Parts: sequence; C-alpha cells; structure tokens
Amino acid sequence: MTAVPDAPADRPRTRTAVVTGASSGIGAATARRLAAEGYRVVLAARRTDRIEALAAELPDAEAHRLDVTDRAAVDAFAAHLREHHDSVDVLVNNAGGALGADPVATGDPADWRTMYEVNVLGVLHVTQALLPALTASGDGTVVVVSSTAGHGTYEGGGGYVAAKHGAHVIAETLRLELCGEPVRVIEIAPGMVKTDEFATTRFRGDTAKAAKVYAGVAEPLTADDIADTIGWAVTRPPHVNIDLLVVRPRAQASNTKVHRTA
Repeated sequence: MTAVPDAPADRPRTRTAVVTGASSGIGAATARRLAAEGYRVVLAARRTDRIEALAAELPDAEAHRLDVTDRAAVDAFAAHLREHHDSVDVLVNNAGGALGADPVATGDPADWRTMYEVNVLGVLHVTQALLPALTASGDGTVVVVSSTAGHGTYEGGGGYVAAKHGAHVIAETLRLELCGEPVRVIEIAPGMVKTDEFATTRFRGDTAKAAKVYAGVAEPLTADDIADTIGWAVTRPPHVNIDLLVVRPRAQASNTKVHRTA
C-alpha cells in the first residue's frame, strides 16, 4: 500500500469512508454505495480474500484485514490511515453479528461474550481510534449500524439484544458528548434483513434453521436497502444529522410481529 498524494489546490479532495465488516452483506453493499457517491472507500474485515476482491471492483479502494475486537490491530489500522490519507471523513461501524437463539436460562456465556466484544467493544475500539481524524476533517460522520434488537427485546435474543442495546447506547452517548464538534453521529437500526450469512452464522451453519427466519416473508429487506439508507443519511448536508433511523420491511411491524404468507 502506498501513500495517497495530496490533491491539487484547485481540485476538491476525495473524501474517505471506512467501512468495517465489509466482506459481505450490508458492509459490502455499503462500500459499493459510498464508492458510487464518490468516496474513496477503505474496506476493513477479517476475510482478506473477500475485501480484496471487492476493492478490485471499486475505484481507488483499499482492503485491510482487521479484527475490530483486537485493539492493537485497530490502533495500527488508524495509524496507517493517518499516514496515508489526508483525512478520514466517514466511519461506518458495521461489523457485528449474532450467535445462537437460546433463552437466557441456558444461553452460552461464551456466545454472549463474543457478541458483546464485536458489537460493542468493536464499535468502541474503531470509533475511539478514528475519532481524532474524523474531528480534524471538519465534517466527520460516525455511523453505527445497530439493529431493531437494540430497541426492543424478543425471546431467544437475550445476548444479541443486550449487545445491540450497547451499540445503541454508544451512538446516543457519543452524540451528546460531541455536541458542538464537527462530527455527526448516525444510528441505522435495521429490522429483518435477508443476507447470505447473518442467520446462517447465527445458527452455526444450519441452513434449515436460518431459512425459517424468513419463511413466508415475501420481501424482507436486502443489504442494498440498508446501504441505500446509509448512503442517504451520510450524504445529507453537513448541518443535518439523522440521529436514528429504524428500517423494517413492510411485513414486519416489530421484532415479534411479522406477516407471513405461509
């Protein structure tokens, strides 16, 4: 990876957007959307092959292997961005995920810990590491991709719900703490989104269980739907902050109320 040269004074600088969890699903779709909006996109995820392939599709994109739960790796990533980019303008905290659907009484503490580390501490690590650069840009934006699970409970979701409530609280608190600074804090809370991996990962590769999540739902949201929402929120005029945007498919009225045709 080489240093990015400064833009000539008579040409507007290219704005940089960092997307975590960019190897698939909402993260990959968001990277494509922000690239289409003219951002230089920095793709961060653990699966190097996937983000490198995506970076090859996008103009002037970079791929960086990153585990957001590893603070030393996150700090090194931030140092690289400081060295090779004239600014960091947007951070999309998308890395996250769910494990299991056991009740609280029998939930695996290891699963709860893993979900907390990626959904909460991962957001904390990357936001803390990049916040100085986002502030220095003079017009920074932090996006936290949470979930409707961060705003309401449901049976079998205790660990994931707790973690996403944590992500929601980070966004809400950070917005209060940064009031007066040139940084917006946006939370996007998706409901039922059908991607290739989310439910399958949750049920540890059990595709039959994963399919039941979406059974009978004619049109669950897609990764592109959420990417469009993120792209719209990020590209509002600088004085406009989309504090919280909850996005559900029409068939889903709440976490527990879903219209199914069969």
